[in-house]
Amino acid sequence: MKTPIFLSLSLPLFLFLPSLAVAAPAKPNTAPNTAPKLVVVMAVDGLPQEQLVRYRDQFGSGGFRRLLDGGAWFTDAHQAHGTTVTAVGHAAILTGAYPNQHGIVANNWVDRATGKQVYCTEDHNHQYIGEHTEPDDGTSPARLRVDTLGDQLRYATGNRAKVVAVSGKDRGAILLAGRGGTAYMYMERSGNFASSTWYMQQHPQWVQRYLAGKPQDRYYGQKWRPLLADSAYAGDADGPLFDFPYYSESGKPDAGYYKRLKEGPAVDELTLDFARAAIDGEALGANPAGVPDLLGVSLSGHDYVNHRHGPESRMSHDHLQRLDRMLAGFFAYLDKRVGADEWMIVLTADHGFANSAEFSQRQRIDAGRIDGKKLLAGLEQHLATTFNGAKPIANAVPPNIYFDGAAIDKAGLKRADVEAAASKWLLARDGVADVYTRTRFEESGASGTRQDLLMRRGWHRHESGDLVVVPRAYWAFGSGTSGATHGTPYRYDTSVPLLMMGKRWIAPGNYTQYAEVVDIAPTLAALLQVRAPAGAEGRVLTEILRRR
Repeated sequence: MKTPIFLSLSLPLFLFLPSLAVAAPAKPNTAPNTAPKLVVVMAVDGLPQEQLVRYRDQFGSGGFRRLLDGGAWFTDAHQAHGTTVTAVGHAAILTGAYPNQHGIVANNWVDRATGKQVYCTEDHNHQYIGEHTEPDDGTSPARLRVDTLGDQLRYATGNRAKVVAVSGKDRGAILLAGRGGTAYMYMERSGNFASSTWYMQQHPQWVQRYLAGKPQDRYYGQKWRPLLADSAYAGDADGPLFDFPYYSESGKPDAGYYKRLKEGPAVDELTLDFARAAIDGEALGANPAGVPDLLGVSLSGHDYVNHRHGPESRMSHDHLQRLDRMLAGFFAYLDKRVGADEWMIVLTADHGFANSAEFSQRQRIDAGRIDGKKLLAGLEQHLATTFNGAKPIANAVPPNIYFDGAAIDKAGLKRADVEAAASKWLLARDGVADVYTRTRFEESGASGTRQDLLMRRGWHRHESGDLVVVPRAYWAFGSGTSGATHGTPYRYDTSVPLLMMGKRWIAPGNYTQYAEVVDIAPTLAALLQVRAPAGAEGRVLTEILRRR
């Protein structure tokens, strides 16, 4: 469903990485030349790389630390496109493509044919199975313009490989499942997980059995309290904000309660529980055809916590520690269910995070929020004054602003003149760093700067705006006086974890080479010996693959 645009950028709590040597080439693998029985691709929504480093010493042995110590860890990995939001980042993971290819340019944008705002995975032809469906709910991957690794795996195996994705967010599941897999997403009205009629007409028996148990109700009346001793949170930005209760005004589990579960660790625990049910119910990793299966898991809770409290907060700190323990339990389950050396995992994130603007300001950093509605209103007024009452703006979903071509033509205006007037006015506003125009994207050569490269990768000529506004560092679109967000081409938003583990296929070590999330799909395609997705532009991370 449509996501509100939170606005704030701020200074990350930098914790510098130690000097890390590139891992030596792995010795030839003596294991049989077989693929993993199950490939797990996991995204932790809104997890910056710096948080993984900052809290590393407090992790247990079986979760994040197992990946860091026993897997391949790229310490300079990025979501390498300009608009770093959930849908765009999830689309990149298994397509290996940038937005200029996969077409998912934001969580919400404007459909040029109708002039109306659309949601990245909405599809009015499909509904949730057994659940209420709003018009803008995410129900299909129809707007994804390219295929995914799962689609290629299904094709290469004659549809014998199973591809399943589960998430607390519809876009998190759908964009990992692709067109040929099956997506299940958390329903905030009921607390259930459901698929949509894009994938099937009714749920299989194992889903019906799971839903009948109502596992989401077990949290009612409980509180989210700190996992660690008070001293563990001493360096965090805020005081104790715990005793977060799971309740409802009605005194029993209802829509308000189920929605509240998304604001803390419960939604991630439920997501992993449902993932276990999917592995058991679909016999993932035990494919009788002897082909690998693919499971996508997107854990949404950290993004909600960071938006509300900021990544510098105690709540964010504690949530990550809880998530670490959840992962340890899930990995142990996979060892037992699939076999300790029979599965592999990739863990990454869809985007990083800026600190809250207020936190940055306390660090004497120039930070703030740009009210998108006020900015658009001011721009419309300026253009009307400049062009004798003309109204060349059709609609906007920051950072994208869309022109009304018919209105421009009717007023006898030149698009270049409108672009120039709009850009000049926008660049004079507080917090605005740059404005990219359609002409600049289509006709000008790249400047060679990192920002220019990322913005061009993030612009799709049919879906993106005629103007794309880039905030200054530590600024963002939004209003209010609290909370944090993401969405820019700056490193605090692009820098994410990229870890792969599976000792029969992956050579462990800390890798300092630059890597991108779009490298995941071609790397897995090479390992699974299937064709890479059509739009994939990443490279095969050959340095981590054991010799086959």
